[in-house]
Amino acid sequence: MERLDARGQVAMPGLVNCHTHAPMVALRGLAEDLPTEEWFNDVVWPVESNLTEKDVELGARLACAEMIRGGVTCFADHYFAMDAVAAVVAECGIRAHLGQAYFSSQGEQGRQQSLEFALHHRGGAHGRITTALAPHAPYTVTDADLAATADLARAHGLPVHLHASENRDQADTSLARHGVTPIEVLERTGVLDADVLIAHGTGILERDLSVLARARGRTAVASAPRGYLKFAWPTTTPIRALREIGVPVGLATDGAASNNSLDVWESMALTSLIQKSTEGDPRWLTSRQALHHATLQSARAVGLGDRIGSIAPGRRADIVLVDLTGPHTQPVHDLAATLVHSARSSDVRTTIVDGRILMRDRELLTLDVPAVVRELGERMPALLDRSHGRRIQEYDT
Repeated sequence: MERLDARGQVAMPGLVNCHTHAPMVALRGLAEDLPTEEWFNDVVWPVESNLTEKDVELGARLACAEMIRGGVTCFADHYFAMDAVAAVVAECGIRAHLGQAYFSSQGEQGRQQSLEFALHHRGGAHGRITTALAPHAPYTVTDADLAATADLARAHGLPVHLHASENRDQADTSLARHGVTPIEVLERTGVLDADVLIAHGTGILERDLSVLARARGRTAVASAPRGYLKFAWPTTTPIRALREIGVPVGLATDGAASNNSLDVWESMALTSLIQKSTEGDPRWLTSRQALHHATLQSARAVGLGDRIGSIAPGRRADIVLVDLTGPHTQPVHDLAATLVHSARSSDVRTTIVDGRILMRDRELLTLDVPAVVRELGERMPALLDRSHGRRIQEYDT
């Protein structure tokens, strides 16, 4: 048994980043100050057509290092070449909820690969890996493929992780073209009959709330506020309305290509501030509520609410130690407010997952960041080449 000297520190549940694309740290800062459609079509999807499994592995290593240093003990990832991500998770000791993303443009093969990944890696890394089916979104996956995914989810007891109603434009375009919202598409295709994690949901409309209420207990939403601000989306995730109908909302960062960081501490502070502004109510969302969203509600969002998200008997030992001795965190009049609005991710001193110390006194023990950065840098010219004129998908909502 090892004893840790944590004087001046607070022990709290590790944060859960409940929607990201971890390997996209390799594209951090590449597509700046662009609207969503140009971001996808002109930069990100052309570059992603160059991705190799090695690029994904290195990106995942760098992302896991960033998250461990920031007190994230579990993350939900939705990306390509996910065998490489699973291998990194197994090696570095973090916990993860993983899904192999697919588009309908890949044909039935994409959906089959997502299923094979989920079945092969479910329960991997001594139980630290859980899995999901991962169709990209209703605007890139047909209703027929969504219905087939829902059938597979029910048959194999798998959850579904996808983007839906990411922004108001998507909801408006879906209504204009099809007469239904993206959330209503999920209902009519049977996706909402499975356990489903919906990324973003800033385009969730009033008419969607009754749909989501019917799926209460099976549905959760992930909110990543910094990206919405960067893309100048006019709305944010309607956390208060979702809370009122019993739908958990977890906090996330999305990928670092859009958010520039994997800092869930920042997501906590921004969520609290943006919700106050949006609702016009300083009493909502409180610091204590923000902490709850980043820990237990995020854990529930990824199907792990009975295992992580709180420090209690019977829970896994996913714990972080946060140093509150700095001048920016003193004095501590309200611990929750200090953690959300004063503390920074760099105040995390020690990160523990499943009882294993992954970072001690700011020293990473399971990842070699300089080696990853060096190798990733060598691969950048080939990864960033867009002269081929290809893209993996078209953003048209």
